[in-house]
Amino acid sequence: MLKVELHAHTADDPVDRIPHTSRELIDRAAALGYAALAITLHDRQLEIGDLAPYAAGRGIVLIRGIEQTIEGKHVLLLNFSSATGQVRSFEDVARLKQREPSGLVIAPHPFFPIPNALGPLLTRHADLFDAVEWHGMFTTMVNFNPPAKRWATRYGKPLVGSGAVHRLHQLGSCYSLVDAGPDPDAICDAVREGRVQVAVKPISLQSAVRTAVDMLASDARARFESKFDVRSRMSNQVLPRAHEVKTTLPARPGRHFKNPLAP
Repeated sequence: MLKVELHAHTADDPVDRIPHTSRELIDRAAALGYAALAITLHDRQLEIGDLAPYAAGRGIVLIRGIEQTIEGKHVLLLNFSSATGQVRSFEDVARLKQREPSGLVIAPHPFFPIPNALGPLLTRHADLFDAVEWHGMFTTMVNFNPPAKRWATRYGKPLVGSGAVHRLHQLGSCYSLVDAGPDPDAICDAVREGRVQVAVKPISLQSAVRTAVDMLASDARARFESKFDVRSRMSNQVLPRAHEVKTTLPARPGRHFKNPLAP
């Protein structure tokens, strides 16, 4: 059985501010005994060509992936080509699966109380999804995963565990054990066929709060810096001096009008 993480973000993410690099994620995963890892940036598929040899040298297989926003909801697309970046609708997902049958479609955090969770759309498009995620952000007191487990049982879909890693300390508390060889196609086929087990343990409430606050603060800081950068660029623009402004105002008939801004 391979220890696999199917949902992880790195500093290359264009949406969330992530403090660790892809290589740091690989190093941490290797130290924890992972055999395979999918880097799933928001709305961007990372080119893993240069990273794959680095990961292989540490005993880890990299799986191409992306957490794509589709009709406002998050969907994990694994082991597909770069065409995933053009997927905008669930009809696009259906066409992508037809063209690339070795890919894997997973519903991440489907019933969490957040705007980008699939919710009812998961049932509406049940045939498109190969598996459902048990998300690692849960405690003994707060857990939004049971509805996903019930849905998976009802619709005969495999359940996969993932850390949804935004911070390195999230690795290791929730992951998948996959009965497959160390190959992206083999791993995705095994998950699709249900040869997967979920290994989970709840995190402490303190850890959950600390992680959530850290992520929210980082995102807020990123938005502030982005706005400040825009304002800074605007303030650095060269504005015309007063005597260079040409103002045309109506003059009274028979009288000469002099521009008050002219020297």
